[in-house]
Amino acid sequence: MSAAPEPIASKRSLIGLGVALAACFAASLIGGAFTQPNLGWYAALQKPSFTPPNSVFPIVWTVLYATMAVSAWLVWRKPSDEGDKRVALAWFAIQLVLNVLWSFAFFQMHSPIAGLAVIMWLLVSIVITIVFFDRISRAAALLLLPYLLWVGFATGLNFAVWALNAGAPVP
Repeated sequence: MSAAPEPIASKRSLIGLGVALAACFAASLIGGAFTQPNLGWYAALQKPSFTPPNSVFPIVWTVLYATMAVSAWLVWRKPSDEGDKRVALAWFAIQLVLNVLWSFAFFQMHSPIAGLAVIMWLLVSIVITIVFFDRISRAAALLLLPYLLWVGFATGLNFAVWALNAGAPVP
């Protein structure tokens, strides 16, 4: 029989949640540092009709990073095999790094095709993370589904931007 999870309000549990939030929002800040200075370049690209307004992105990403953090925290605090948790959280870290790497590839490098390559790996890593999280906490896995859906949508958007601008001079 496994031990019960720590009470949510315990000091250790709250510190764990703080670490998860800090990690996710650090990724957000780093990705934003690659994105922000290159929004002029992005504005000059041809984009498909299904491109959301720029104001949608920070709202969606803030919610997604928060739910990602809670998801990781649920896995971290759940009593289960420590090896399973390490593997699950390692995959979470991998997808977080790929998330930042996408911002670098697409925005900093001004390369929709490099962004497309990275985002495909990001999608795979999110699916793997969900599978490992589900073995430990169904709630944690479910919290990552909106992220998976958004990155799937972003993959289609990235592909369309690449296709619409392939062969065009780089603005």
